[in-house]
Amino acid sequence: MTLRCSASISMFSFSCVSKVAASFPLQCRSVISRRISAKMSTGSSSFQITHTLNLPSQPTDPVTVVAAPGVSESEFRLAIGSSLFEQWLKNIQSEKGLLVDGSLSLKQVLIQGIDMFGKRVGFLKFKADVIDKETGQKVPGIVFARGPAVAVLILLDSEDKTYTVLTEQARVPVGRPILELPAGMLDDNVGDVVGTAIREVEEETGIQINLNDMVDLTSFLDPSTGCKVIPSPGGCDEELNLFLYKGSVSADVIKQLQGKETGLREHGEMIKVHVVPYETLWRMTPDAKVLMSIAIYEMAKRDGFLPLKS
Repeated sequence: MTLRCSASISMFSFSCVSKVAASFPLQCRSVISRRISAKMSTGSSSFQITHTLNLPSQPTDPVTVVAAPGVSESEFRLAIGSSLFEQWLKNIQSEKGLLVDGSLSLKQVLIQGIDMFGKRVGFLKFKADVIDKETGQKVPGIVFARGPAVAVLILLDSEDKTYTVLTEQARVPVGRPILELPAGMLDDNVGDVVGTAIREVEEETGIQINLNDMVDLTSFLDPSTGCKVIPSPGGCDEELNLFLYKGSVSADVIKQLQGKETGLREHGEMIKVHVVPYETLWRMTPDAKVLMSIAIYEMAKRDGFLPLKS
């Protein structure tokens, strides 16, 4: 009879595991000793930080939430209590969520890391084991959670020409500066969307906008979309509200905006303002927020959704 070494040893003490190992065949002991070495080298204790969730969508199938090595108990508690994690659980159980028809099941969530923005969780990284019940296979489930955000397409008419106001920032993830729409994250998942958009425009460009001058471009999308834009659903939960602001300014204002340096230095923002002719905007930047805003704006204008008075 062949003895297979597949049992986890994380709940055994070192002495207990040593005794068990001695009773296994020689070819099996090497597997156990490697596991012990890995545990000892990472400084892991004999227990694992876990939490059990009972979801209404799968009442007889509890979900185990586990802390990855290196995630402290305090970080773990912050992660599972964050609005980012709570919103993800809400989404997966919603009317159109993955768990609604019973064909998929959430088995485990591995909390891999968090980044704090002050006293709140800004970014959350985790891996969800979602299983297709028919095949038993896992659905890809690596999640970078950052929550909702806003962006504003600013169109300024000046001397019979329309311009767009963009910001240039150093973007470490892509390794280079990018021309983008003024944009920002909401403080939480019930934040003031329009107010955040107005604040971000003023902080990043210096332009002051009235609430009544804002048009929510994403509100023109079909209700089945949630009236949000999701840039990268394969790996990130980010969903965007895209706004439009249209105004008329003198040529002097265009000159004053061009090259203006803005941003909150205490937040690491080093921003330069760029003014670009709207007619060439679609070719000027790889920023998805820009390209999505152009598409929705042009289609909404074509189909008569835009207000008659800007």
